[in-house]
Amino acid sequence: MPRRMPDLSVYLVTDRLLSRGRALVDVVLAAIRGGATVVQLREKEGSARETLELGRALLERLRPLGVPLIVNDRVDLALALGADGVHVGQGDLPPEVARRLLGPDALVGLSITGAADLPTLDPAVVDYAGVGPIFPTGSKADATPALGLEELARLRRLLPVPVVAIGGITAANAPAVIAAGADGVSVVSAICSADNCEVAASALAQAVREGRARRASSPG
Repeated sequence: MPRRMPDLSVYLVTDRLLSRGRALVDVVLAAIRGGATVVQLREKEGSARETLELGRALLERLRPLGVPLIVNDRVDLALALGADGVHVGQGDLPPEVARRLLGPDALVGLSITGAADLPTLDPAVVDYAGVGPIFPTGSKADATPALGLEELARLRRLLPVPVVAIGGITAANAPAVIAAGADGVSVVSAICSADNCEVAASALAQAVREGRARRASSPG
């Protein structure tokens, strides 16, 4: 594929409601200073116009830093923004439609909530899979049952694209998630709700490195 995959190590999903009244741009920039490598704009509240303006503000700051901005669900907003890509769920616009609209160079991510979703992922269309929830999570009201680490490892073996694990992930359990095969961890509250977003992101980045070292040293 002509698209260049970004570093998926620490994938931040935004949530203004969990950001404790702080400006979203400030939360995101602090997270990037700490080691966040990808930002997904996910805004379930507010109008499309408000989200567009927020996306523009983020893109203006992220582009010079080389950090990709992915838009959750809304292919139209991703297109209007000129964002780096879109992440779609199983109930959203099909990934092949997103690809057709956004073009060959955009990043397209797809949520995988279990083995039943695997046939929906075409590696010629989808760049990475967001697999989860791995652990119980409070940041997504409609989350499906937690998969656990063993199922994550099994799905990773079956998936032909990089995997970002999501759902209940913290700096404490991230090493085990990476050791199970995930290429990166996606978090919401672990950064957005933290007292210090930069420190929280740094701890997650360190946890990812620890998990990779653990995986590299494991037999087989």
